[in-house]
Amino acid sequence: MKDLLPYLGYFAIYLALISLCSVIFCIYDKIAAKKAPGSRMPEKGLFALCLLGGAPAMLLCMLLIRHKTKHTRFMIGIPLIILLQILLLAAGAMAAVQFGLL
Repeated sequence: MKDLLPYLGYFAIYLALISLCSVIFCIYDKIAAKKAPGSRMPEKGLFALCLLGGAPAMLLCMLLIRHKTKHTRFMIGIPLIILLQILLLAAGAMAAVQFGLL
């Protein structure tokens, strides 16, 4: 466990940065939707940020600023991504315990 602590810190920093990027791009897309429709963030880009770890922050931001909340693709897709990520983390943690890493 002692050997993994620095890596957990790096992972936490990564999640914080990807979450910040997700929030920034979500807010940018909301502003661009009203002021500059031609310069919006592609939906694939928003989903890519979610897949990279920014899904919880993106979902929270979307709900707070009411952006894309009427899009079924986002309101179902992002929670499914979060669920998949939780399952992957749980499987990784179980494997780490099994191999004596935790």
